[in-house]
Amino acid sequence: MDEGFWQTRWQRDQIGFHLHNTVNPGLEAYWSHLSIPVGSRVFVPLCGKSFDLCWLADQGYRVLGVELIEKAVIDFFNEQKLTPVIRQQGLFTSYTAGSICILWGDFFDLSAADLVDCPAFYDRAALIALPDDLRKAYAAHLSAIMPQQCQGLLLTMDYPQHQMKGPPFAVPPEQVEQLLGETFVVECSEERDILEQEWRFKAVGITRMFDYVYCVRHRSLV
Repeated sequence: MDEGFWQTRWQRDQIGFHLHNTVNPGLEAYWSHLSIPVGSRVFVPLCGKSFDLCWLADQGYRVLGVELIEKAVIDFFNEQKLTPVIRQQGLFTSYTAGSICILWGDFFDLSAADLVDCPAFYDRAALIALPDDLRKAYAAHLSAIMPQQCQGLLLTMDYPQHQMKGPPFAVPPEQVEQLLGETFVVECSEERDILEQEWRFKAVGITRMFDYVYCVRHRSLV
């Protein structure tokens, strides 16, 4: 992953993707469709300082995030007024407060052993943050390290990629199926036209933009 690129974005506070103390509406509306038992651990890749971590914890879940940029991890705990316990955990540094743990390090250094107790995942900003080559590697690694019988919620967007460089990148529904369909059954729960409300994208010339919410279930559950 391009650590230098993301370091620069975070240092310059160029994080327009971040919702300040606001829960993503897709998470709030569709998480219950997965029927994840309360108390389960939920994996959140490339979690940044998302308030969604707090929402999941408030619903009674234990949360395990992974984030490449230490500033994002520190900002999360500072903004939520939490004092984490900091430990070295293999290749990662873990920051833990209550039911939320964020591993500072590279997603691709995670192993199946790290996620053995995570029957669920939530991807709001990982897949769409990665260019095409890394997107394929990410999907393959996620499929390899998540336990069998896991479920997840995936949020993506699609727009004419030639109209904007990204990130966030366009990930059309057919690519979601190509990336995850071998390991998971992918069900599109919502397709929503968001161009009129996303003025920043419209201002740079985007002519079409859709949000998607997918419920993802390991094929061993079918």
